[in-house]
Amino acid sequence: MKNIFTKLMTGCMLLATAGACNDEFLERYPLDQVTNETFWNSENDLRVYNNSLYNLVRNDVDVPILMGHHDGFTSHYASIWFQDEFADNMAPRAPRHTRFQQVRAGKHNVPSNPEWFGYRGWNFVRAINVGLDNYDRASISQAVKDKYIAEARLFRGWFYAEKVSKFGDVPFVERELNIDSEELFAARTPRKEAMAKVLADLNFATEKLPADWGDGNAPGRLNRWAALLVKARVCLFEGTFQKYHGGSDANMWLEEAAKASKSLIDNGPYRLYSTGDPQNDYNAFHRVLDVTGNPEVIAWRKYKLGVFTNHVQSYFSYSGGASKSMVEDYLCTDGLPITLSPLYKGDDKIEDVFVNRDPRLRQTVLHPDDTQKYKYDRADGRTYPKLEGNEGGGMKTTTGYHIIKHYNADDLIGKAYNTAESPAIILRFAEALLVYAEAKAELGTITQSDLDLSINKLRDRVGMPHMELGKIAVDPRYTSDGVSPLIAEIRRERRVEMFMEGQRYSDLMRWKQGRKLVQPTMGMRWNDAAKARFGTTTMGTSVDPVSGKTYIDVYKGTDWAVPVFDETKHYLWPIPLNTLAQNPAIKQNPGWE
Repeated sequence: MKNIFTKLMTGCMLLATAGACNDEFLERYPLDQVTNETFWNSENDLRVYNNSLYNLVRNDVDVPILMGHHDGFTSHYASIWFQDEFADNMAPRAPRHTRFQQVRAGKHNVPSNPEWFGYRGWNFVRAINVGLDNYDRASISQAVKDKYIAEARLFRGWFYAEKVSKFGDVPFVERELNIDSEELFAARTPRKEAMAKVLADLNFATEKLPADWGDGNAPGRLNRWAALLVKARVCLFEGTFQKYHGGSDANMWLEEAAKASKSLIDNGPYRLYSTGDPQNDYNAFHRVLDVTGNPEVIAWRKYKLGVFTNHVQSYFSYSGGASKSMVEDYLCTDGLPITLSPLYKGDDKIEDVFVNRDPRLRQTVLHPDDTQKYKYDRADGRTYPKLEGNEGGGMKTTTGYHIIKHYNADDLIGKAYNTAESPAIILRFAEALLVYAEAKAELGTITQSDLDLSINKLRDRVGMPHMELGKIAVDPRYTSDGVSPLIAEIRRERRVEMFMEGQRYSDLMRWKQGRKLVQPTMGMRWNDAAKARFGTTTMGTSVDPVSGKTYIDVYKGTDWAVPVFDETKHYLWPIPLNTLAQNPAIKQNPGWE
């Protein structure tokens, strides 16, 4: 900005000395503001403008793509960590998280105005298009311009892909609009056409963004590798959505996903974080305040006291805890699911749940013996787990399965309200491995070498047996999903590895597995021993019809006790009423009329 003001002052002096008879003097630009005619000159001008896009994208409620933790109080829900509450991984009951519970239970209605992470954020597109309409004014090389054009197009493509995932057809706009622009009164762009434009934006970004901005993996600008992962994620979503919901281009999208992720795997500077400690490496880098230089982290958001802070650690209890369904998806150490492994000890006692299981389970859910290790709830000295209604204070859970994957007591102890600095890891290399494996499996071209390059790298980090073609166990829990045991196993790996990183809900939507959301949300085993050990709880209990055992039933007695999922409408969200009123050309999504 200093350069801008310098230019303005220089202009004032030049005009003051200009000849009075110069006709061009009559075509003066405003001296009290920056205009298109005076601003777009240097690379610094383009950099400064794109910095403003990064500032806008921090508003996670309106622009839920580069998800971190929203600043201040809003971080208690507008955080990448809590997005799994829309799905079956977590079990919130906090009144401030009612929106998650509504969507999870299929009880959301057509809103009057755009809601959290919904049909909003269009000012972000306008800001992007203003830049794209003006970058070429700068008197610099096309190669330099293209870096900033690519940055803006990455944002635009990503933004629209997210909107398509929730609403289907979208109003795709590619230029700055004014009050008379016909696009203001146009119908939504059909999904296929919009996604073709998204792919064009993402392709440009992957080709023109620099491989390195020279920031040393600081939480700075998105590079080519970030663009490749975004493209891989978007293409996997669209490819599988078309495959399972009906579409003509599924394979094209899946091939693009495989190519983008493979390019990142083969050519990028990133790798899995591993020190050879399978009992700690999975969650170690999720629980620190600074991940600069971490080889796995591609994009992250930094928080600093006095600049930008959050309080996500303080409100961990709002997440409710991990669900029984989530906990049961971790394999046993022989590589078999709990339904088939002789190593599974059962869940009559909570400690038994962790015995002979994938080490990621104990690095995700709090084992009672690890309370001191993690200094849980500010090292308060209490015994955990604690359920809602238990006496004696402490952090409570709705399921008995406290989440510790991201827990950092040091970001709480001695700190005042809303001064936490826990970072948000937005893009990491592990996701590229998962995308590649899933895309190749969905295409039917996956080989053992592909698995060794992807899924088995993740398993090596935690000392788990390799996935081997031809030796995939058939888990009876997933035979009704309508997919091969291989694809079911890759999906399970994704759920485990990416837990609480904001993708479970979109995964269920693209796989056309919304019916999983109607299954009751259960927690830990509740028997006489548990009652004697943990005392009174306000949580309801129910008998699991499969095992005949009693478990915590998270939503029993609440408005969300009987979830529904309407296959004819719930794969898309409704358009707000005020949007429909303002533009009659926009029609409501099917089933929401």
